[in-house]
Amino acid sequence: MIQEPLPIYKLIVLYMLDRLPHSVSTAQISEFAVEKGYMNFLTLQQVISELSRTGLVEAQKTHNRTQLRITREGHDTLSYFQDSISRDIRDEIRTYLEENGLRMRNEASVQSDYQKIAEGEFEARLQATDNGTALVSIRLNVPTEELAMRVCDNWQKHNEEIYRYLTTALL
Repeated sequence: MIQEPLPIYKLIVLYMLDRLPHSVSTAQISEFAVEKGYMNFLTLQQVISELSRTGLVEAQKTHNRTQLRITREGHDTLSYFQDSISRDIRDEIRTYLEENGLRMRNEASVQSDYQKIAEGEFEARLQATDNGTALVSIRLNVPTEELAMRVCDNWQKHNEEIYRYLTTALL
């Protein structure tokens, strides 16, 4: 049986999510939590699963990542137990977010997903946002799941170039 994650791990994740005005991927949380040695990847996955199951975090899955956002319940819970996180850990999280927050926001503002809409037809949905406002939304039908995945992956890699091309060509 899997052991219950220590509450401090949950608080670290909640604290980090609470300090961000946008959703972040599990990979972005992992960058901090695992690389700083607070927990290993499996423990982090268990923590996120438990936080999601209890309604403290919303987890939205797409084909290639899971986006996380703290809920009102998560914020309220954190406010009761925030002092359980040492000042050193809170300072390290704040410093990390100051140094990486812009990059994290940019990564979170580019989203892609796909779904099967008919036999032999998939729709890739691509979006770039800024402060919650959609800058561009594209729906592209392709014949195979492999192509839909490639479109989504390439959007993640080349969205700035594509957006620049579209605005230059259309404006």
